[in-house]
Amino acid sequence: MLTLTRTTNDQNDTATEAPTTTATELWPAQVDLILSALDAGMGRCDLDQRLYTRTPYRVRAEIRLFSDKLDVPPRTLYTRDISTRGLGFITDSLLPLGHGGTIELFCPRGFKTAAACTIFRCREAAPGWYEGCLSFNREQWMFEVS
Repeated sequence: MLTLTRTTNDQNDTATEAPTTTATELWPAQVDLILSALDAGMGRCDLDQRLYTRTPYRVRAEIRLFSDKLDVPPRTLYTRDISTRGLGFITDSLLPLGHGGTIELFCPRGFKTAAACTIFRCREAAPGWYEGCLSFNREQWMFEVS
């Protein structure tokens, strides 16, 4: 969706297009479909090998890897679940295992936080979509479930 913005300068009037973001662009319908399919598949797993209990948590996040070039924009992640030590996500970008970076996301209390993290898993879940998890380099107390 594009909106027209009128700008004026001393020499002439010009109309420029300013991009706006829609809700569908922020959270694509495919994300809900993939997340619900992954949740349905979890019921068949009798053995959960996680050391920390995760809580369902769905927010849009951005990750910038330390190995990324400076002109590369951050990658978008759609979180699935979270604990104080890590989170599960889906993304449309294949992320390299073992690479570190910084993730930015909103906390339950409404403020945005950034945390150093390491990609632990990233594998194809659907054509063009990848499921993975990352671990926080330090415990993130704001995601603790009381």
